[in-house]
Amino acid sequence: MEYRDDLYQAYESEPTPLSAQSLRPLDDLLGYLREYAREKPEIVALTCFGFGFILGWKLKPW
Repeated sequence: MEYRDDLYQAYESEPTPLSAQSLRPLDDLLGYLREYAREKPEIVALTCFGFGFILGWKLKPW
């Protein structure tokens, strides 16, 4: 029984990386995309134009 208590105390005393910080993957992704757009605005603009062109071509109403 002492062995289990020692393991439990050791487990509680060690900080885990996930409990120290909260994970926010969507916020991290948006921050990364904003930073990339500031560094290379022409690439982002051409990519958006390309996606818009393809979507407009495939989803045209007629």
